[in-house]
Order: sequence, then structure tokens, then C-alpha cells
Amino acid sequence: MTFENVLFGFTFYYPLFMAYVWIIGGITYYLRYERTSLHDLNPLTELKSTPPVSVVVPCFNEGDNIRSVVDALSRLNYPDYEIICVNDGSKDNTGAILDELIATYPKLRVVHQARNQGKAVALNTAALIAKSEFLMCIDGDAILDPDSIPWLLKHFETGPRLGAVTGNPRIRTRSTLLGRLQVGEFSSIVGLIKRTQRIYGRLFTVSGVVVMFRRRALLDVGFWSPEMLTEDIDISWKLQANHWDVRFEPRALCWILMPETVKGLWKQRLRWAMGGVQAIFKYAYIFRHWHLRRLWLVYIEYNLSVLWAYTMVTVLVLYVLSLFIYIPPLWRVEIFPSWHGVLIGTTCLLQVLVGMILDRHYDKKVYRHYFWMIWYPVFYWMLNMCTTVWSVPKVLFRKSGRRAVWVSPDRGVGSADGVHVKALQPVPNEAVSQPHRGNHD
Repeated sequence: MTFENVLFGFTFYYPLFMAYVWIIGGITYYLRYERTSLHDLNPLTELKSTPPVSVVVPCFNEGDNIRSVVDALSRLNYPDYEIICVNDGSKDNTGAILDELIATYPKLRVVHQARNQGKAVALNTAALIAKSEFLMCIDGDAILDPDSIPWLLKHFETGPRLGAVTGNPRIRTRSTLLGRLQVGEFSSIVGLIKRTQRIYGRLFTVSGVVVMFRRRALLDVGFWSPEMLTEDIDISWKLQANHWDVRFEPRALCWILMPETVKGLWKQRLRWAMGGVQAIFKYAYIFRHWHLRRLWLVYIEYNLSVLWAYTMVTVLVLYVLSLFIYIPPLWRVEIFPSWHGVLIGTTCLLQVLVGMILDRHYDKKVYRHYFWMIWYPVFYWMLNMCTTVWSVPKVLFRKSGRRAVWVSPDRGVGSADGVHVKALQPVPNEAVSQPHRGNHD
């Protein structure tokens, strides 16, 4: 077997194989957990009890969004909850707005921290002052669906060793091609992967933008780590490495803003990639412990994805070099064989279609962005490949113990396409006792 065969074989077959793994896993999850429970109902009536819940919102420079976020939180379909907003040294008017909102929303509690200490520290602060055993954590720009708390809380009634349940983030910013591609990405990539990993027993990460934790589990693992760039990946591994379960609940919706510029996407995806690389270095010890074997597959798959990024770069470099200089046949790589390209493109569209079919119940406008996804492998695969390759040396040369602080993200360049309007509507007073039929479009 030649170098060309090995290199191209892995570069081509790995994403193809994993696409079908995600498709099969997502469909299996749907048949097992979602198919019989998609009828309109008030999830609050499904709970055996309604314990207090603390909704935690860490904020940094969220002056443009925090009013709508708190207003949406005040309308949740749940009888007993508090809202804790931690203003982590914002340099805009976030703090002043939060102080103003206290008079309007009696459930709201505000904590001001003097300087930017990072999201992990803000979450730790809120966890220490929260009055509840269950912490519902969202981002400072996220619009939480009214039914999210009962959907997530229902899992904790059946799992005494359940440490966290992550929800289903949906994209609000859809005014550009990059925004529309992310709509398909969150269905076909994020949604399918979480469904599949849940079937296999372990999640690589919760979605930090919408997740509920059991505070006893957080206390057991020492809460969030301030030095980790992606606190959601780290806390997921911390919990699972200490025998706490982590689950996915697709009906717990949260409408989020995402970058719609190349610069904004690069910064976001680089941080995500660096957080993943930090995790694989930090948790490599799991292979020394047989009782952590259910994490092995998740760990190996992520490492293979990093290896794929490097092999893809190698293929591209060899191809470009072959255009200008002589490359011996053993090292020569043909980058775009016709039938391979067609197969990968078709499989990508199939994966997107399956993801959108599964998410159609939660995001009724998702199909309108399907045909834009033909561009996904061209742009996002290249973007994620480059950020992954660059993330490894950045993590290796990053100062040990350095705290991860906030950097204001790109929140999109256009309107939210109206997708969050329904989520912002008041929940009827009778919602607690009558079926709640929200139309999440």
C-alpha cells in the first residue's frame, strides 16, 4: 500500500464513515427517545415535582441583548425559579441596565464583578450564591424557550447520577450565507452528534449556551475550571470522568446569535478547537482506568478528527506543490477525483437532510436553508480544518494555568430573521395548568 493510498484513503473515508455513524445514531436516538413524545403538551404537567431552579446568565458587554434575555426569562413556563445575572466586568452599559431591570423583574438578582475574570469564574460565583440545587445556565445573548426548564428537569427525576442535561441551540442570525450555513450545521452536525453520542453513552460536550446542572455534581468535581478556554467541554469531561451522566434534550430550545463574518467565525472556531485540544491533553489519563472506558470512543473520535485536519492539510500542500514542482509518484496526491467528490457531497447533503428532518419539529423554518448547505464542505470544512491545525501549537505554547477571560464575540451582521419572535411572546397565565402549544418558528 503506497503513501498516497493511505493518506488519501484516510482523508476521504474518515469523514464519509463518520457521516453515516452520525446519521444512524441520530435516527436511532429519534426512534428511541423522540418519536413517541412530539405531541403538543405542557411539559410542566409531566413533572412529579417542581423544585426551585436558578437560571444563571453570565454577562460581558451584553448591553444590546440583556433586556430581551431577561424579559424572555421572566416568561418561563415554570412556577419556582430565580434569575442570577453575573456582570463580569463589562465595559459597556450592561451593569447599569441590569441594575435598572431589578425594579421591573422581582425574580432577578444581579452580581457585579469588578473586572473581567472569565465565564468560568462568573458561573462559579453564581453557583455559590444560588438558592437552588438545579442551575439552568445560558449565555447573555440567548433567548430561552418558555418550556426549557421542565424539559430539562424531567431528566433529573429519572437519573440520580445525572449531572447535566444540555438543550438544543437554534440559530437566530440567518441574514447571510454564513448564518444560513450554521442553521444546517447545528442540525446536521451538532444535533446529530449529540444524539449519537447519547446513544453510545457519553457526550463530548454540553452546549454551554443552554444546559442544566445538578449543583451537587458540580460541587463533587470542583465546579468550572478558570483556565479552560471552553468551560462547557471541560465540565462535561469532569462530570463524566467522575461517574456523573450527561444527557441531551432536543426539546429544550434556546435561540442564539452566531457570528456572520469570516473574522468572527475564525475567532469562535479557533477558541472551540483550542478548548477541544486542551481537553484531550487534560483527560488523556482516562485510558489508565477501565471504568472510564465509555469515554474512550469519544476521546479517540476527537483525536481522529484532529488527525484528519492535518492529513487534509498535507493533501492540499502536496497538490499545490505538484502544480509547480515535480513530485515523485509515491508522494503525488490527486485531490479531487470526480466520483469521490460526488460521493462526499451527496453524503453531506444527506446528513444535513436527516438532521433537518429530526429538528423540523423544533424549528419549522429550517428547511428553507437546506440548499445553501451545498457550500458547507467548501467553506466550513476548510475553516474547521485550519482552526484545528492552528489550535494544537497554540495550546502547546499557551502559558500553563493562564485564565481564560471574556472576548466580546461577533453577534451577527443582520436581523434574526424573525425566528425568535414567538419565543419572546408572553406565556399565557393559564399555561401552568393548561397544555402549552408553543409554535417554535
